[in-house]
Amino acid sequence: MTPLYYAISAVLVAWHWVFTNVLHMNPDGGATWVLSIIGLTVTVRAALIPLFVKQINSSRNMQLIQPKVKELQKKYGHDRERLAQETMKLYKESGTNPFASCLPILIQMPIFLALFRLLDHHAANGSGIAFLTEPLAESFGNAELFGVVPLKATFLDNGGSLAVQVVAAILVIAMTATTFTTQRQLMSKNMPADALSGPYAQQQKLLLYVLPVVFAVGGIAFPIGVLFYWTTSNLWTMGQQFYVIRNNPAPGTEAAKAKAERDRIKAEKHDQKHGTTSGTALEATVVEEPTVDRRPQQRQQPKKQSREQRKKSGGPSGSPKPKPEGGNQ
Repeated sequence: MTPLYYAISAVLVAWHWVFTNVLHMNPDGGATWVLSIIGLTVTVRAALIPLFVKQINSSRNMQLIQPKVKELQKKYGHDRERLAQETMKLYKESGTNPFASCLPILIQMPIFLALFRLLDHHAANGSGIAFLTEPLAESFGNAELFGVVPLKATFLDNGGSLAVQVVAAILVIAMTATTFTTQRQLMSKNMPADALSGPYAQQQKLLLYVLPVVFAVGGIAFPIGVLFYWTTSNLWTMGQQFYVIRNNPAPGTEAAKAKAERDRIKAEKHDQKHGTTSGTALEATVVEEPTVDRRPQQRQQPKKQSREQRKKSGGPSGSPKPKPEGGNQ
């Protein structure tokens, strides 16, 4: 844990220096240390964005290939070894890593544990470690939010303070609610209908209800400072996921339908503003002109007549011969 102690304490102390020397906040104030913890959270989560992108892509691929996974289960359900081989082959062909969705959580857990030890043991006892020197550790150990809530206190170890219990309970509820909302948002809006059944969907449903309970039970033993870290991290995850689902949803999901509708409305407003017609609207308004035959009409040939008929009619054209003026000569 020593390398993590150095990394986390460096970021925490750097944010504390910014709020103290740049914004001229009280270096021993609870608000200063809370904002430093929030700054640490934002820094850690920003560094994990590439892993989050991999997680989103992996989760999306897992959702989209669920129908194929079901077909393999029907086909090779009697042969577990063959089923495992074909499933891994499908993952490889689709570029899906089933473990990529766990990477952000797996990486955050050591960071969380290091922060927990840093705040709960070293800072709370005033024993410095890494870049968190003893004066800074004592400053954090004595810091109180609102002047009555020590950041090292927990819901269980509250020193008889009702304010500590209230603040801790609010943070635990917020941490639990954000965890549930984030998972619920993913399942309800960014999972195709085919992916809502099967082993992967059952796993997601299990996590939907189990994780909030785990965090709620464990949260009552976390220091107030750690609760601020975890709640901020959950809020970051919820906002980040909302942005991804809204702007880059998985195909065939409710989020994809909503985005298509927003794009259509946006295109209509753009056309009305600029007096143009989008491609779709233009196709709908084109009216086919009736086909007009512009070829020259053929001259009607005169009816063929016999010699006797031509004599009687007075000429080839059928018009009678004019009589000479002056009568018979």
